[in-house]
Amino acid sequence: MERVATLLAHLIASVLFILSLRSLSSQETARRGNTLGALGMLIAIVATLTESRMQDFSTAIPALLVGAAVGFYFAHRVAMTAMPELVALLHSFVGAAAVLVGFASYLGIGKGHHGGSVGPLGMDVGVVSPILLGEIFADVMIGTITFTGSVVAYLKLKGTVSGAPLLLPGRHQLNLVLLIGCFAMGFPYGQVDVPGGVLWLGGMALLAGLLGIHLVMAIGGADMPVVVSLLNSYSGWTASAAGFMLGNDLLIVTGALVGSSGAILSIIMCRAMNRSIFNVLFGGFGTASGSTSKPSVALVGDMVEIDAAAVGALIGEAKTVVIVPGYGMAVSRAQHAVRELEELLRDREVDVRFAIHPVAGRLPGHMNVLLAEADIPYDIVYEMEGINHDLDHTDLVLVIGANDIVNPAALEDPGSPIAGMPVLEVWKAKTVVVMKRGKGAGYAGIENPLFLRENTRMLYGDAKKSTEALVAAVKGA
Repeated sequence: MERVATLLAHLIASVLFILSLRSLSSQETARRGNTLGALGMLIAIVATLTESRMQDFSTAIPALLVGAAVGFYFAHRVAMTAMPELVALLHSFVGAAAVLVGFASYLGIGKGHHGGSVGPLGMDVGVVSPILLGEIFADVMIGTITFTGSVVAYLKLKGTVSGAPLLLPGRHQLNLVLLIGCFAMGFPYGQVDVPGGVLWLGGMALLAGLLGIHLVMAIGGADMPVVVSLLNSYSGWTASAAGFMLGNDLLIVTGALVGSSGAILSIIMCRAMNRSIFNVLFGGFGTASGSTSKPSVALVGDMVEIDAAAVGALIGEAKTVVIVPGYGMAVSRAQHAVRELEELLRDREVDVRFAIHPVAGRLPGHMNVLLAEADIPYDIVYEMEGINHDLDHTDLVLVIGANDIVNPAALEDPGSPIAGMPVLEVWKAKTVVVMKRGKGAGYAGIENPLFLRENTRMLYGDAKKSTEALVAAVKGA
């Protein structure tokens, strides 16, 4: 009867997770999706704690309290600008948990094999199953790659480690050697008595950790949104592997949901960049901010600076305005000032819309979340495919802290590192105003000829202060 109740709880939680993912596909239903996901996780936790095999609460309850406190702190104190690195850090927690559970399960098998009956989740083990050993091996390997890769991604996004790709000579061969070494450790691991193979399991984890570090170190700053999405996928497959290892159906289903959705999102983002996942993982595209990539087509023209009052005058004459948010808006926390500007424009019966590129910011959906936080209506937020065709009929485009996603070199310079990448074609508008801190290149370090176009004006300064100045200028007009 208890087993039936547990399976029923797992089934309900799995359905809630599926409905959660479904709801998260739309901004209008995203809040409901979060609620459904949290409810599913609560049911899963309660089902686990009420199992008869759960006899010792001395460590489980304190762990739950600490975890809840950390989650509450992150939810209330971490700024949206820090969300990309937080997500990467949370992925590392999943990998670390999987590795620890994998080693604990292996040592538990050893205890049962030498006279006891303790295995994973208290199961009788008898003769050690090669399948179970393989599941533990896969769990530890994937978990270690996820853990170390996520830590490096966190450090890159935080700025502690340079965003420039580490392109070692023979890096692809090095990855292959590390991967072969991991699998080579599996042969002696499976041949020796449990727990004698723990050294081989540890050796494999060391090689997998180095592989995870090198894989992410070789990826440049411009690809970090895809990296975060891929690490999300890795964490899902890690959880699924742990589910097979522990005989937990819910972990298998949940991990598969996260892994497959993360993989699909990564593919979508790669298509938005006109690149393959293989190229992202091993191509080393992107450099750190301040290290510029020289275009193969000569840049002609000069940047023309403009002040807030003059931009306010342009806004006053415009009938159609498109706002393109980028990471600069996130860094300065300008979304609420942008919301005030949008309200002013709508009050003046100006047709104002927002254009979102799939890889804007440092996190999938980063700009959508910021705009939703500022209560900007969903119906005026357009994806790139839904607004690009209309930009040549737009009077004014305001680019707030974006660079590579509005770079015409992607379409006009075959030698550009972003050649072929679909971008927001803002230069087709009557006038473009680019708001950025200075004259340097963006995060990927790629020069942008948009800044030199005759119909482009540059408004330098902090995005929030510049937007607030525009609000004042429009009010005073």
